[in-house]
Amino acid sequence: MTELTRSGLVAIIRGTDRDAAAAAALVLFEEGISCVEIALTTPGAFEAIEKIRRQLPDGAWVGAGTVLTAADAMDAAAAGAQFVVTPGVTESIPAAAGLGLPVLAGAFTATEAMDAMTRGASAVKLFPASAAGPGYLSALRGPLPSIPFIAVGGVGLADAPGFFRAGAVALGLGSPLVGDAATPAGNLASLRTRARQFIQVVIDEAAAR
Repeated sequence: MTELTRSGLVAIIRGTDRDAAAAAALVLFEEGISCVEIALTTPGAFEAIEKIRRQLPDGAWVGAGTVLTAADAMDAAAAGAQFVVTPGVTESIPAAAGLGLPVLAGAFTATEAMDAMTRGASAVKLFPASAAGPGYLSALRGPLPSIPFIAVGGVGLADAPGFFRAGAVALGLGSPLVGDAATPAGNLASLRTRARQFIQVVIDEAAAR
């Protein structure tokens, strides 16, 4: 996914309300984060994806996360999702790939990462990245340099530079970025601030290369 590697960030929205999730996604697009994932654990997730697609800015992508089954993949495609994300190596990977959707497949070990790519993944979501740290990602990339890795799971602002320097093509950001924004009482102003901070990390790391 060219847009993913260009932007360097995927926002992961796991909310409590479909309208709040959609509102948070649109704020992130306004701030310059162009890839947003709506987790299927969000009530009304498919409706939220449909709503976002109707207001999607040029160059922005909305995807479905926590896609576990072939049926999930089909429902995500029907809702207008442009990519899917899985928490592990699941049947949804070949199903989504067969529908023409890029797949960010969850994996933790080298064996899982290779299996995910064989099944049709476009990139591997190293999850949970915070459990192993940047050094582990660097070690994985040694024998697997052709696999694009996205670091996901507990990656905070202070951790972000280390994962980029270890070779992550992007970061997947849940609560460290989204916070409470995908709830009815969520603070969208604070979401804007955090989005700008993470975008600045991407800019700084790109300039340092």
